[in-house]
Amino acid sequence: MISESHNSTGLQHSLKQRHMSMIAIGGVIGAGLFVGSGVIAKAAGPAAILSFLLTGGLVVLIMRMLGELASSLPVVGSFYEYARLAFDDKPKVSKFLGFMSGWMYWYFWVVVVALEAIAGAKLVNFWLPDVPSWAISLVLLVSMTVLNLFSVKAFGEFEFWFASIKVVAIVVFLFVGALFITGSLPNSIPTLGFLTSHGGFMPHGWGPVLSGAVAATAFYSGAEIVTIAAAETSDPAKAIARATNSVVMRVLMFYVGSMFVVVCIVPWDTPAIATPFVSALTVMNIPYAAHIMNAIILTAVLSALNSSLYASSRMIFALTRRGDAPTGLVKLSKNGVPVRAILFSTLFAYFAIAVSYVSADLVFPFIVNSYGILILFVYLLIAISQLRLRRRLERECPERIKVRMWLFPYLTYFTIFAMLVILGAMSVSSDTEQRVSFWFGLLSVVIMSVMYYIKKLVNDDRNGGASADTKVELKHV
Repeated sequence: MISESHNSTGLQHSLKQRHMSMIAIGGVIGAGLFVGSGVIAKAAGPAAILSFLLTGGLVVLIMRMLGELASSLPVVGSFYEYARLAFDDKPKVSKFLGFMSGWMYWYFWVVVVALEAIAGAKLVNFWLPDVPSWAISLVLLVSMTVLNLFSVKAFGEFEFWFASIKVVAIVVFLFVGALFITGSLPNSIPTLGFLTSHGGFMPHGWGPVLSGAVAATAFYSGAEIVTIAAAETSDPAKAIARATNSVVMRVLMFYVGSMFVVVCIVPWDTPAIATPFVSALTVMNIPYAAHIMNAIILTAVLSALNSSLYASSRMIFALTRRGDAPTGLVKLSKNGVPVRAILFSTLFAYFAIAVSYVSADLVFPFIVNSYGILILFVYLLIAISQLRLRRRLERECPERIKVRMWLFPYLTYFTIFAMLVILGAMSVSSDTEQRVSFWFGLLSVVIMSVMYYIKKLVNDDRNGGASADTKVELKHV
């Protein structure tokens, strides 16, 4: 039964509203925008704008649902607990979905920790080519680990300033890009440039646009971290309501706006699109474009590394409290930091970094390809949980609903349908990478399911098969 307030968790409540807003933004704006967007543009042409618009719109709906749940039911673990609560009239389903949502989310972010550390090393190698990449990865990972171990306020301050740098960089990029496109910069003329001149706006039809929308889903992941961080604020409901109402729309504007500027300035069918922002700044005659963007992308990577380590450790902390992870990991430091949960989450990252150099052709490709779709499964569970919990909230305690999902239940049904379409499209995609990612990801889901049933068998043996589960009244959550 979930009846404890967020004040009884032992976590500190030192995150402020400014931290929450930037955590939401910083979690989404990563290397995917600055580098990965070029891959989508190369496949879909200028219509990559539509890819980001479609996926961004879907994530806005998911965040609205999550905002409704998190402001009405502010609990440690966020959507991990919502999956349990939504089906607590069916204990077996409740336990299984709770376990799966928590561990899928943890696995997603610990892989991101490793990938961001590896990506950060490559960026630093731009300036320090003689330093071994593995050594840089370890330094970055250890640095972010120490930061997270210190206090949640240190995490919040770091994320606030690094996310602020990213936001300022994108705003400046959009501003300068607009001046260039409108002919307001020296040696520029008013034009939409390459938006339609190289084969048209949609040179390869809708197929690559929809495929790009599927790929872009992972770029938007991270906004939901704000609902996990809410457990460490003094007023979770207010913090979540503000963060989810405005921040995600701004992020959507950043993605779509940046993509528009890039495809207007850089031809989509040239090698230059592989480094979209650097190439755009070069065309606009911005001095030291490569160095500037490398520094900004490194900032984005460090911010993502920081956020992913935070998200994975807090999810493990929530899992321990329900017996879905070893209870020894629940221990907090005197600063209210789940030290063991943080260190446990870094172990997989160290392993992944090691195999990226030792087994680059076998184990590491599985890690990379097996984590991406897990966030889609988590989003699907968020939508299903909101569908069930909203109706219960209206029956049991309607006064707690402070943020309402638009056009409920129709947009919720639409979101669930859209997520299923995305997963189905990935399974049969002509893009080998997407197809492999789907099936490897499904394999990781199967492995986690086996883990759950092993845990269940062990617990049943210890407890003689007894269960003390009862239906939770939402007013007591």
